[in-house]
Amino acid sequence: MDSPASRVEEGARGSRRNDRSRVGRHAHTFAALDLGTHNCRLLVAKSLNDREGFRVIDAFSRIVRLGERVNETGVLSEAAIQRTIRALGVCAGKMERCGVTRVRSVATEACRRAQNCDEFIGRVFAETRITFDVISTDEEARLALAGCAPLLNDDAEYALVFDIGGGSTELMFLKLAAGEEPDVLDVISLPCGVVTLSERFGSHDVAPDTYAAMVSEALLLLAPFEAANNISELSRSGQLQMLGTSGTVTTLAAVNLGLPKYDRSQVDARWIDRDAIATTSQQLVQMTYEERADHPCIKRGRADLVVAGCAIVEAIMRNWPVNRVRVADRGLREGILLALMSAADQDSRGVVDLGIRAQVAS
Repeated sequence: MDSPASRVEEGARGSRRNDRSRVGRHAHTFAALDLGTHNCRLLVAKSLNDREGFRVIDAFSRIVRLGERVNETGVLSEAAIQRTIRALGVCAGKMERCGVTRVRSVATEACRRAQNCDEFIGRVFAETRITFDVISTDEEARLALAGCAPLLNDDAEYALVFDIGGGSTELMFLKLAAGEEPDVLDVISLPCGVVTLSERFGSHDVAPDTYAAMVSEALLLLAPFEAANNISELSRSGQLQMLGTSGTVTTLAAVNLGLPKYDRSQVDARWIDRDAIATTSQQLVQMTYEERADHPCIKRGRADLVVAGCAIVEAIMRNWPVNRVRVADRGLREGILLALMSAADQDSRGVVDLGIRAQVAS
């Protein structure tokens, strides 16, 4: 039979567990909203009570093509703005229904480039009550790294992480040590993404010489990063691991696996060999636009962009020919969520983190 003392102790443990659920990260429902050149993506999550991390309770992704022709015109078009605001209205509804109490919404390359960005941000707030931060390329890269860093391992001393977006490509060169956070040695943002490259060279039925020109342009943009860091020497000596966090690499992995439809559980954290990347890339390049649109892991929303992504991946692999690449179906939004949770913990201890501007939902 339990003694009165044991019952008191068990009650105290239960009380501590209940107290824990009401403070710091455990007191909130969090949301991370990423508005990119191509996609609008939302994650809503709550912290896990038994360990650091989170459980996704709702999600949303829609192709909005906010950055359509921004590289050419310098402005966000009215059609793109309207598409985006409709998608953001869905996000606002989801956050309200989930009872979100901490949210951060970030906009990236399309808004960084657009001359009418401030006007757009104002319209978004007026119509959806969502406040956006237009973040720098450096912050974008670091948040993406925070989201996918658990997939880095200790079998190589250095790592190259790349994120191929719609309007830009971010690369991070890291030094790794067991039990420590990755040391960021260098970061670069290339003005070259799947949307910008597709708009420049064409995107439907891509001829071999056009594809070669895409690869050549990406190689030219990568050259200064290699010259500054001599990463190729590390790849040749086996000291470099590579992690890709982008729609391009997840698509390559899904197509290579022959999945009947995209399945994150089979793609995230998977390794894909260099030869498989090359073979699958050529398979996609040789398809017609309609064949790519009919593919269950590509569909029409990505059919005109995936070839440009393959060109960027090929340029990366030519520069740094590692034997395999790890695939991350995680990144910026996950990094935002982790930062929001850390900030909530600090708030509960009376610590203010000036690096995180989290919107507190009313």
